[in-house]
Amino acid sequence: MQAAPEQAAAPAVEEAAAAAGEEAEKPAKGIGDLGPGEQIRLFDGQSLGQWKVTDFGGQGDVYVKDGAIYLEMGSYATGITWTGPVIRMNYEITLEAMRVEGNDFFCALTFPVADKPCTLVLGGWGGTLCGLSNIDYYDASENPTTTFYSFKKQTWYHVRLRVVPNRITAWLDGEQLVDIDTTGRKIDIRAEMDLCQPLGIATWVTTGALRSIFVTKLPDPIF
Repeated sequence: MQAAPEQAAAPAVEEAAAAAGEEAEKPAKGIGDLGPGEQIRLFDGQSLGQWKVTDFGGQGDVYVKDGAIYLEMGSYATGITWTGPVIRMNYEITLEAMRVEGNDFFCALTFPVADKPCTLVLGGWGGTLCGLSNIDYYDASENPTTTFYSFKKQTWYHVRLRVVPNRITAWLDGEQLVDIDTTGRKIDIRAEMDLCQPLGIATWVTTGALRSIFVTKLPDPIF
């Protein structure tokens, strides 16, 4: 008489296991599958995944350690380039970056703006300069986005970048760093970052570290 409950429970257990198996078999959602407001992780903390080491020539070692990607100091640039699909408009990228050693930029984030590339530079030109390269043919040291920030070594900084029609905005640790109306402006990158297109991150004679890299698809704007 006591066997009946066990027999009745067996189908339920089997159904739960089957459902779990089906979920495990579902492919992970990719960037191209994201709906408005959805987010995807571009780095799992364990491997480079769809990131490849950028072949600048003279680059330092790139490896994963303690949940972060380390870009060792090179001669001159060291970087990673995303090999998967990208979103080219109406999106945000967030990440954490750290200058480990060196005195130049520890995070140059190259990103798509529709069919054009652009780069958010953090800590260049001697260690403090930030901005976008390029705007109207002028790099981050010579255009309206130029600003300065005193970065500490061995310190993680939260970076947030938003790309929407006619505007690029960036924040550092929650404070607005860049906000530019791109209407009618020429968007481009410096030649040194060409190999990072369409999405990549690089350092310059500096060891940097990256973690918690996410991309979020934003809703299309309503005009």
